[in-house]
Parts: sequence; C-alpha cells; structure tokens
Amino acid sequence: MAEMPRWEYRVETAGSFWAGPKPEELAEFLSAMGDEGWEVINIINFPNSEKLRIFAKRPLTSSSQRPRRWPEGF
Repeated sequence: MAEMPRWEYRVETAGSFWAGPKPEELAEFLSAMGDEGWEVINIINFPNSEKLRIFAKRPLTSSSQRPRRWPEGF
C-alpha cells in the first residue's frame, strides 16, 4: 500500500482593511510562493475588509519537516 502524502501548510495575509494588494504585487507574491514549492489551495476575503487570507500547502519532506508545536490556544 502506498504511503499517504504528508503536507506542510502556510497561511499568509495580504492587503489591509482599506486596500487590497495590487494585482501585480499579488502575482509576484504568489509566483514567489510557487518557486518555493507552495501550491495555493484557497484565498478568502476578510468580511468588510480588503484583506486576503491565502492558504497554501506543499509536500512535507524530511528536509522541511519541523518539530510539531500547537499554536497558543489550541
């Protein structure tokens, strides 16, 4: 049986309450993420704001594996 893929996740915020990121800046940022092996899996708008939340994943490798630690409050 094949081993299930393991993923590393990244969450970024772009823009501000008043102004979203410029399209060319967002494209540059997403391209840089892609160059690092990240695949964007979702982008959402904050309610009543111009901010974007960007969710990405990439395969977890032995060289990228970090110690697991839960964020404060989990």
